[in-house]
Amino acid sequence: MKKTITILIITWITLQVQAQNDKNMDRIEQCKKTFTELFGGEALTGQGTDPELMDILQKFIFGEVFYTGNLSYKTRELITCVTLATMQTLPQLEAHASAALHTGVTPLELREAIYQCAPFIGFPKTLNAISAINKVFKSKGISLPLEKQGTVTESNRYTKGHEIQYPLYGDEIKKNVRSLPDRMGIAVSDFLTEVCFGDFYTRGTLDKKDRELLTLCILATLGTGEQIRSHVIGNIKAGNNKETLYAAMIQCLPYIGFPYALNAIYIIKNTN
Repeated sequence: MKKTITILIITWITLQVQAQNDKNMDRIEQCKKTFTELFGGEALTGQGTDPELMDILQKFIFGEVFYTGNLSYKTRELITCVTLATMQTLPQLEAHASAALHTGVTPLELREAIYQCAPFIGFPKTLNAISAINKVFKSKGISLPLEKQGTVTESNRYTKGHEIQYPLYGDEIKKNVRSLPDRMGIAVSDFLTEVCFGDFYTRGTLDKKDRELLTLCILATLGTGEQIRSHVIGNIKAGNNKETLYAAMIQCLPYIGFPYALNAIYIIKNTN
């Protein structure tokens, strides 16, 4: 009896070791495949000044994260690009802008994803990010400027912005800032409707659902709290389910770090 139990234990341990070896081999193969599809080069070369760090990075991002959750490569690269734009890591943004184009993201889609950052990270950082992706466009012979995507006028930008904002967020911001003196609360509330939702959310190429998902990733990168919660609700109203939101946060994780990603995941989990 003891001999039989010992054999079973040894067999179980052997199977566990084999399963772990298979997983390790899978992530190496997946890493190489994904890296080549994104960048056209070879991963895990052992070259450069810090091959050990690159080995850990590439296996984790391209061998595991890219296979977690049901997101397309295009969506993953758009998410990656807005996180890098938010952090202002411009050399990496250039690399992933090129990778995004390799996955089938159009120049207009990439530009709109970066434009979507402006209300949340400010215009100077957005201009830096636009400069980085324009450098990639020029290197690939893509003519600039790209086609215009604005759909509002001076006379209707508030109305069109409100048509998007109110179903998603109601008048929560307006109520929160109305006590500011000298009509400043009204100004701030109007700015949000006109600029964030009027000037940006109404633009072409990316729909409301896409913009909300990218916005949540931007906010997770910034480490905001209440704004993440509000945009979880906005995402769900726009048509993104929680599974998609979790997958998006995991896609952000290697770039923004575990604390910010887990913080956002907890907020998603606890938002009804």
